[in-house]
Amino acid sequence: MGGLVLRVYLPSIWYKDRDVGASANPACPFLSMGSRMPSSLSSESAAMALLRARTTLQPIDELSADCRPTDLVAAYAVQGRLNRLLADTGFGPVVGAKIGCTTAVMQSYLGIPHPCAGALFAATVREGDAVFPRTAFRRPGVECEVAVELARDMVSDLPFTLASVAPFVAAARASIEIVDDRWTDFRKVSTPSLVADNFFNAGCVLGRAVTIDAAADAAAWSTVQGSLQINGADVGSGTGQDILGHPLEALAWLANHRQQAGAPLRAGEIVTLGSLVKTVWIGAGDTVTVTLSDLGTCSLRLT
Repeated sequence: MGGLVLRVYLPSIWYKDRDVGASANPACPFLSMGSRMPSSLSSESAAMALLRARTTLQPIDELSADCRPTDLVAAYAVQGRLNRLLADTGFGPVVGAKIGCTTAVMQSYLGIPHPCAGALFAATVREGDAVFPRTAFRRPGVECEVAVELARDMVSDLPFTLASVAPFVAAARASIEIVDDRWTDFRKVSTPSLVADNFFNAGCVLGRAVTIDAAADAAAWSTVQGSLQINGADVGSGTGQDILGHPLEALAWLANHRQQAGAPLRAGEIVTLGSLVKTVWIGAGDTVTVTLSDLGTCSLRLT
């Protein structure tokens, strides 16, 4: 990472004004003035509909109007209920988080001008060279990401900043995020509904963990070079600075989001920080490789 001290570690919201409303807080877009938490009944109905779509691979047009979250506060409440259902349905415990729409290429692709968060589940996370069956997904896609592993709980009396989050990072990894399009046409789905469904996440593949010297120059993160290959052909590339100007800005955003929600990030959790390239949709037989400078590679084969 050009100055960042590394060594092998061996442990073991697309939103538009019509979606959120003019009262949204621009500094913290998952909060809006006067937002109401959804009723337990509507939250349960929305979560059950999303659970069915994920487990049956039957797409839906949109959540029905009587249970659809109308803002991001309600969306994250539905997401929390969905995550408990998924954990009880064989996906296992939540082991980390994904952040979407942290780069210009993804914000342009989805029309979403700010980050959105989702959960990673134990049963959907692999390491190294992974194999997934095509039948596990409806319409799978892949993204090139930097992932971090947390050294300790992210709890603070002050808002997190780029400078303050670095000591919380134990290791960094190359990562492939696997996304799945569980909608008949996601471009017609409201932002809160996309967020409620964990913002497309379907899993991830992690490269080797590389520890980070917290005293190193954090600015070096911006020079990380990442690339995505499908069947040996280059399909996209980017740099660390594409992620909100600095990858750790994304981690600071999520840490503040989670702390304000009363669910701070915990030691050992994995966080993927956002894709350096536009989503690439893949099919059976495809092999995907992500390479990040100084962090190595990881790969995925869809059988």
